Amino acid sequence: MDLQTILFTFFGGLGVFLFGIKFMGDGLQKIAGDRLREILDKFTSNPVMGVFAGIFVTVLLQTSTGTTVLTVGLVNAGFMTLQQAIGVIMGANIGTTVTAFIIGIKIEEFALPIIFLGTVLIFFFKNKKANNFGQVIFGFGALFFGLSLMGDGLEPLENLQAFRDLTVNMSENPLLGVVIGTLFTVSVQSSSASIGLLQELYHQGSLALDAALPVLFGDNIGTTITAVLASLGASLAAKRAALTHVIFNLIGTTIIIILLVPYTAFIENLQGWLNLNKPMTIAFAHGIFNVSNTLVQLPFVGLLALLVTKLIPGKETEIEYKAKHLDTSFIERSPSIALGQAKTETLRMAEFAEKGLIEARDYLKTNQKRHSELTVQFEEAINNLDRKITDYLVLISERSLSDENSRLHSVLMDTVRDIERVGDHMENLVELVDYQLTNKVTLSEDAYSDLEEMFDLTIQTLKNAISALENDNLDEAREVVKQEEEIDKLERKLRKKHILRLNEGKCSGSAGIIFVDIVSNLERIGDHSVNIAEVVLEED
Repeated sequence: MDLQTILFTFFGGLGVFLFGIKFMGDGLQKIAGDRLREILDKFTSNPVMGVFAGIFVTVLLQTSTGTTVLTVGLVNAGFMTLQQAIGVIMGANIGTTVTAFIIGIKIEEFALPIIFLGTVLIFFFKNKKANNFGQVIFGFGALFFGLSLMGDGLEPLENLQAFRDLTVNMSENPLLGVVIGTLFTVSVQSSSASIGLLQELYHQGSLALDAALPVLFGDNIGTTITAVLASLGASLAAKRAALTHVIFNLIGTTIIIILLVPYTAFIENLQGWLNLNKPMTIAFAHGIFNVSNTLVQLPFVGLLALLVTKLIPGKETEIEYKAKHLDTSFIERSPSIALGQAKTETLRMAEFAEKGLIEARDYLKTNQKRHSELTVQFEEAINNLDRKITDYLVLISERSLSDENSRLHSVLMDTVRDIERVGDHMENLVELVDYQLTNKVTLSEDAYSDLEEMFDLTIQTLKNAISALENDNLDEAREVVKQEEEIDKLERKLRKKHILRLNEGKCSGSAGIIFVDIVSNLERIGDHSVNIAEVVLEED
């Protein structure tokens, strides 16, 4: 086999393998629906439960990095403490070993029929559920087919003297193996791929067990790099979670390298006791290492959290998704108090809308991803509170209400709906800026200046509407109505200025579309602000 064929076969196999894992994970996620985030939210009351939640979600996602990203989002949102998140990250490390066990089954000869079965379910069935299962099955087959191709590409390595010398060096110097495992995993951005490759090399006899194990532990360190790269420029919580992942795996690898000789002997004995094939031996070595590492470090979760907080100091912007004031016991005892609670929660929801709109403006001005992430998180918080407050108000409506309370109930229902729509427009604004950045669309200085003016007026109008609702302030409510009229006039003025810029060639057509859509979304936020204020005026 010439060098070109070796390289093409290996890298082609690696590509098919990575695609198989991704495709299978996406299919599993579709089957699970959008409940993965809910699982992490509900079943992480303590670090131990977090470990089990991390295992389950990682098995479904087929990527520990994906689980870490979800976890970081929940920490940011105030749904989960850093200590709970550490438990999930530990569980993700265990969950990711499942891929190695799947590979250990060694069913490469059935890879192509499995791919065909998946194809049949994807292309010849109109049922969406069948399509999702087909995606999982196709990905499963592609994983083994890619592994088989990689193995074919690696086969000639055994006869290379340089490779033999390297394996001898790795046996004598475990740290070299750790470095090689780390670098390869960083290169392919997938520990599953590097461990699959290691299983294939060990299966072919190219690597001895005492050389393979240090590489395996290096793979565990390398997989943390993806989370580190994802956290660059992200929130404080993201950085802390990524650092926790690194420290956790570094500590585990350090301990196991110290105990490498007895651990290698134990795995060799286990191979004989259970009559394991070589790939399954690596899978067991991987699984036992990650489970043991978790059991050793789980009691020190608090210490880990304290350590990363000290290493990355600062105060994070926390968004509490969960409702704080909706106590159902008030509904039976005093519907009027319950309505007061609902109003307080609605004002919290409105505050998120105001803050989210400010972040959307800052994203347009600075193009910093942090602002877009916060806007999306505020929007998610608004959606969550919309559901919770609406459910709470529906329960209140089942009670006997006075005329005054009935009016307040109706006001809150309408206001919650208006705030939720503001949240949708915030998200639209972020998507428009995303589109601008992705497609390298340039807005003129005049356009930026006009948009900033429109943003500032809209933010002030929303702020006054919220204040008018909170304080039942008629003057502020009347001011909102005037400001909304100003927004309408400004929108017409900015559209005319935009057309002039287009005619003068100062602005491109694509930039113009973004400009008009941003102005339109801000005008709609102004409409929802005046809706909120008008409920105060109706009391007059």
